[in-house]
Amino acid sequence: MAAPVQDSIFDTRRLADLKRLSSDRSPESIKAVAQQFEALFVQMIMKQMRESTTFGGPSIDGETAQFYRGMADQQLALNLSKGRGIGLARAIERQMSASMGIDTGLSKDIPAPAARSVFPAAAAAKTAGTPASGQISPASTTASSGSSGFVDKIWSHAQAAAKALGVPAQFVVGHAALETGWGKGEITRPNGAPSYNLFNIKAGADWKGDTVEASTVEYMGGVPTRRTERFRAYASYDEAFRDYARLITANPRYAQVSGQADAAGFARALSRGGYATDPMYADKLTRIIDGNTLRAALSADTL
Repeated sequence: MAAPVQDSIFDTRRLADLKRLSSDRSPESIKAVAQQFEALFVQMIMKQMRESTTFGGPSIDGETAQFYRGMADQQLALNLSKGRGIGLARAIERQMSASMGIDTGLSKDIPAPAARSVFPAAAAAKTAGTPASGQISPASTTASSGSSGFVDKIWSHAQAAAKALGVPAQFVVGHAALETGWGKGEITRPNGAPSYNLFNIKAGADWKGDTVEASTVEYMGGVPTRRTERFRAYASYDEAFRDYARLITANPRYAQVSGQADAAGFARALSRGGYATDPMYADKLTRIIDGNTLRAALSADTL
């Protein structure tokens, strides 16, 4: 449920909702509480400034005038806290999220390697045969191909995998897009050749095929931690998508994935099965599948 957005200091109902949500651990609630703290801080500053005769013109006498002026300042402080505000709300939101182990996309605490970056949205699960984040490599798909080029390249493979899973093909495309940043973060071999592993599936002890090492981010107790892991490597996208479909259908942890017709249901089933350790994984995958970028990349005849 989305956190309430207070539009007026007179909206006592929403203030009560905010008090209730202050104990909630959702990113929306954290953001709403942080904005209220910023509004209170701005109001305190304005009150101090009002005490001087140089702020806001000549001093206004009378209790009634001061009362209405105070309400106007409160409303102004609330309005200023919306959007980007003065930056205090974002700092509070970042600190609260970190202390609760919640990823809101504001954390900058883990720097990426100089020549590579990790897509934190695709953080890996620890168990063998489960996926993890890929890394950007200059030898991977170029940015010029964009999302449309990425969809064109994998669409036929996604259709085959989706048929095996009993889900819409765009679900599979969205999953690959999240794991690799629309193909830009595909894991590559040491010589720069592609691994074709668009779902960042780890190489467990039972994997007999080729492997490749890559840097990834996993969430340990809600805290993102960088690691180097071994991933499966394939000879083609066709082989990679067939292995992906085989992993999902054969592993009982993903029993609820097959047959999903709803994007959020598909994403939640993957997350509950342990596909990734990122606590926000299901939300991120749902946003990509239902997002305008994927919708625009899919041509009319594709849909």
